[in-house]
Amino acid sequence: MGKYLDPRADLTFKKVFGEHKHLVISLLNALLPLKDDERVESIEYWPAEKVPDRPLAEKDSIVDVCCKDNKNREFIVEMQMTWTDSFKKRILLNASKAYVAQSKKGDDYELLQPVYALNFVNENFMNDVDEYYHYYHLVHDKYTDKVIDGLHLIFVELKKFKPQTYAEKKMQVLWLRFLTEINDDTREVPAELLENAEVSEALEIVERAAFDDAEMRAYDKFWDNVSVQKTLDNARKREINAVKREAEKAKAEAEEAKAKLKQKDIDTARRMKVDGMAADLIAKYTDLTAEEIEGL
Repeated sequence: MGKYLDPRADLTFKKVFGEHKHLVISLLNALLPLKDDERVESIEYWPAEKVPDRPLAEKDSIVDVCCKDNKNREFIVEMQMTWTDSFKKRILLNASKAYVAQSKKGDDYELLQPVYALNFVNENFMNDVDEYYHYYHLVHDKYTDKVIDGLHLIFVELKKFKPQTYAEKKMQVLWLRFLTEINDDTREVPAELLENAEVSEALEIVERAAFDDAEMRAYDKFWDNVSVQKTLDNARKREINAVKREAEKAKAEAEEAKAKLKQKDIDTARRMKVDGMAADLIAKYTDLTAEEIEGL
């Protein structure tokens, strides 16, 4: 048994990023597409009642950290352990709710500030691309420098991440290594993680010895629920795939039957033409058009 707990779990993730402002600030600055003059300087956590509602079935597979900074920009950070096709839409809905909720402060739309949703996904969902980092925002389809600054959705596929030594992305790499390399089996931590003060502090927070019995039961229950959710998701995927296969089979059979009927009409029309029958009469007894009959 290792010295640390997995930081992707609900309990550990919230202890690191939901209780230590300077650590979530570091995470946001490392992972969000912010310019140097847009970096997050200070944050306040949202009160619990403002955290977006989540379906009961997803509460054990998703963790939330919600906050706003001194510029009133709002940030939602989530960890998705099991991928569902509806996840993107749910993130868009929650980010939109957070954006719209700002209008209660007044009618001056110029006061509305951007909402950033940073989502870590523990499964691959974009299998046709190699990149692990995906950024969605409102941009002109032709003039990509024309942007409506409102909603910013970022998805990080953790399983695609491979450690790199990009100097300008040092903290992004370190935080993603923390999330992907530290788990229950970790016995020796890479020196690069220990040498960084913020990541080293996060490592201390997820040390197994820092959790009492009740917290360990909650931690174990989280992973049990993730396993159950994966089983249910896989069963649902198999069912959906079976329905798709049946639909594709039925479509193929219908197309084959249609093609046979078409060929039968063509054979009939050819014999009728040989017998000297007029095109309009041939069309009457087949489903062929005048142009098709003429081309035979």
